[in-house]
Amino acid sequence: MLDIPTDLPSELVPLSWLIGVWEGTGVIDYGDGAYTGEFTHRVSFSHDGGGYLNYSADAWLHDADDSAQRTRLVAELGYWRLAIPATDGDAGPGLLPPIAAPVARSADDIELLRNADGGFDLEAVLVHADGVSELYLGQIKGPRIDIATDAVVRPAGAKSYAAATRMYGLVDGHLLWAWDIAALGYELAAHASARLARVE
Repeated sequence: MLDIPTDLPSELVPLSWLIGVWEGTGVIDYGDGAYTGEFTHRVSFSHDGGGYLNYSADAWLHDADDSAQRTRLVAELGYWRLAIPATDGDAGPGLLPPIAAPVARSADDIELLRNADGGFDLEAVLVHADGVSELYLGQIKGPRIDIATDAVVRPAGAKSYAAATRMYGLVDGHLLWAWDIAALGYELAAHASARLARVE
């Protein structure tokens, strides 16, 4: 059973099943077997009252020669939200304050945002510790999320990374996800997947 926090803005209710800290393990298999291994993953989704979820994720490779050793793979930070156009009641860009009263959306208002597939359009902005930034667009439909990069921005010194898709789903109380990438000269292909359990 899913408990929806009472202080959650209406626009976050479709994302509420993500809220919490999730931990587990996964596998990497990319580049025709050139990159393989098992990893530990920790993902956190939280909210601070805004119309978005805060996201953070860390992963460590299990070194084959010593399972006690771990090699850091990724650290990500970001924000997930329904794709709702900004209004004069929203702050920004930058530090600019809103120029109108904030829009208080009801559950009925959010229902009107359903797309033709019966889901909600979704935006996720993720920044990796190596400086790579991704803008994902997609949808959330019940306990499943499908997103694909609309833009990837990387510093001049970053490794080649062109595109990605991610899928998240709630299955038997676990967060399952798969991440496909186009990187290092390879076409978009399966890259990593994991099964995570809620720990908080």
